[in-house]
Formats: sequence, C-alpha cells, structure tokens
Amino acid sequence: MKLEMICTGEEVLAGQIVDTNAAWFASTMMDHGVEIQRRVTVGDRLEDLIAVFQERSLHADVILVNGGLGPTSDDMSALAMAKAKGEPLVENAEWRERLEEWFTRNNREMPLSNLKQAMLPASAVMIDNPVGTACGFRVKLNRAWLFFTPGVPFELKHMVTEQFVPFIREEFNLDAKVALKKLLTIGQGESALADKLEPLELPEGITIGYRSSMPHIEIKIFARGEKAIAVLPRVAGHIKMVLGTAVVAEDKATLAEEIHYKLLNSGLTLSVAESCTGGMITSQLVDFPGSSSYLQHGLVTYSNESKVRVLGVNPSTLDDHGAVSIATVEEMAKGARQILDSDYALATSGIAGPDGGTDEKPVGTVAIALATRGGVYSQMIKLPRRSRDLVRSLSAAVAYDMLRRELLAEAVIVDYQSIGRFSK
Repeated sequence: MKLEMICTGEEVLAGQIVDTNAAWFASTMMDHGVEIQRRVTVGDRLEDLIAVFQERSLHADVILVNGGLGPTSDDMSALAMAKAKGEPLVENAEWRERLEEWFTRNNREMPLSNLKQAMLPASAVMIDNPVGTACGFRVKLNRAWLFFTPGVPFELKHMVTEQFVPFIREEFNLDAKVALKKLLTIGQGESALADKLEPLELPEGITIGYRSSMPHIEIKIFARGEKAIAVLPRVAGHIKMVLGTAVVAEDKATLAEEIHYKLLNSGLTLSVAESCTGGMITSQLVDFPGSSSYLQHGLVTYSNESKVRVLGVNPSTLDDHGAVSIATVEEMAKGARQILDSDYALATSGIAGPDGGTDEKPVGTVAIALATRGGVYSQMIKLPRRSRDLVRSLSAAVAYDMLRRELLAEAVIVDYQSIGRFSK
C-alpha cells in the first residue's frame, strides 16, 4: 500500500504555523507499521488543489488530505475534489441534520456559512466527526482513495484513530501481526546511534527506525509476523544493552512523560527551581493530568535577587562563584526542596545564549542539581551551541534523567557522548 498525505492551507505553506498534524500522522502510522511515502503541502488556491488531487491520485493507493473543510471561503477542499472528479457538490442531508442539532444543543444560532460543511462531492462517502462541525469524507479518484479530514488537531486524531486506520486495514488487507517497541535516547546523535545498531544481525521480521525530535532520538523496533513478535523483547533488551546510558525511557514520547508516571501515585514529591530552562521542566510535567499529586511548585528564579530572596541562596556564593556554578545551583536545589520539604528538587542555571558567555563559561554551559533528603547531586554540562531552545530542552532532559536515575537507584551522573561535562 502506497500512503501519502496532502496538507492544505496558506498558513502551513508559508510556515506561519508548524504542521504538527503531519508529524503526528506520520508517527501514528509508523506505529501501525505503515510508512508515509510522500507528503505535499498546497495553499488555498482552487486550481492548485485540483491539480494536486488529480496528479497524486495516479500514484498513491490512499491519500490523507488534511484541512480546508471549514465554513469560510478559503476552505476549498470539498469543491476542489468535486471539480477534480468532474462532479457537483451535493448536500449531505445527514450531516446538515447533525449540524443543526449541534448548534441547537449548544444554544447557538447556526450561521448560514456552516451549511457549506454539508456540501460534499456527489460520490463521496461521509465520514463522521464526533467532536467538530466539519464532517470528513472519502472519494475514489483514479487508483487512490482520498480521505479528507479537518485541520483541527483534536478532530484529526479522532478520525484517524477511529476511522482511517480501520478503513485502510480492511481495504488493503494489512497484516495486523505487527508489534512495536520504542526506546527513547538522549545525548547521542542519530548517526552515532546508527553506527552502533546497523552492524547488529537482526532476526527476520525485525527492523529498526529512527525519529529525531530534539532533545530526543527515538529508536523504533518493528516486529512483523508471529516469530518476530515472539523475539521482540529479547532483541529490544540487547539493543538497550548496546546503547547503554543513552536509553532513558521505553515506550514513552518524552522524558517528562517517563518522570510523570514514575512519580504519579508514588507518594513522592518534587519541587523545581529554574533559571536557564525558564519553566520548561515544570510546564512539561503539568501537561499530564494528575501532576498536582507530586509537583509542589515550579519557580522561575531568573534574577540573582530571586535566587537570594526566594531560594535562600547566599549572596556570597553568587559573588564568589557566579550564577552559573555548581555552588549556586546546589543552593538553589536545596532551597527549592526545603520550602515545602519535598522529597526531591531539581534546579538549573546556565547560559542559553545567544549572548552572555565567556571563555571560561561559554554559551551552552549549564549547571544542574538534584537535591534529595540524603544529599545533592550536581554537574556542569556543555551543550552544543546551536540554539537557545536546544540548550533549554537538552538541559531539561538531563535534569529529568538525573531524577529518573535516582528513582531507579542508579548512578545519577553519567557521561553522554554528545554532551560535555565539566568537573567542579
């Protein structure tokens, strides 16, 4: 089966918004053992939409089309599909009734423009959207099924999970005997990981894929067929051993997710004091429901004054060692932990860039500390000078990994291949 994706919208084409839908869809399909072979982005121009539908339908077996199903004049996916197939738009009575019920249920008057969302190509099969006002639909053109979905991420995810995946499995008789193991890594680049894994002799039916989503590289181990699925745990265990300390989580999307589920319902508590990470550690944790059960507070102590007044850092420590130092970050972590007597506290202080570094402490120099009831662990790391966001995200990841290792009673401070570390 040849799977492709067409993303629509001027804002996507111009880069005004990040196309997270495409990334999510590609990753989701990969989890089902299906790879997208091509992705096309096209603006809100009728002739361009018609042309791309006609051209790609000659090559693909199924195409997911995302966006352009709204009520406004620049939402033209349905009209373009009808013209590409040479047929009229007709009102879908079932969806019109659903629209009217939706607005009545929400005590709102339906604008006439919303009726446009019930107009589908004559040969279209309507696809339910249980969480929005734009229904999807599918149409057969040339060799391809084109499957149309709204651009709203929440609606797309419902339709892909509940309807698109079951449709392609039935339509193309896809083998359901597929298993996937994910290993999340930090501290090593994709090429370095590949150098370690490519020489491995894998059993038949086992393949390895890579997905870069900084600060992580995700290793995906696919098993196709019953024999491959049976040996997948053994293969994954061997790969973990080969990669060593680079592996920081299994079957989790981020280290924040790993930490959340380790702390959730554990009875343990965490406090955070952030300088260079600017709240990133805390904000990633509060994305998960239930984080209030363990996360006591997250403080962004960016100025030296806040480090002194809020965390109790000794002014002489700042004078003697500077804000970006082992001495200062250790006092930050101790101070954050003591406020509410937390079990653990993480603290970061660094130079994220692009300016502010020195020869002794260049941009990308970050001090990280983990305070526990028994003591403090700390390290000074040197991160690649690529971007402010990368320094912040890598710093947060290393902090998470220190806590993760402490929770597992492992060595808290480890060497990462692409992350330098200073001595005290």
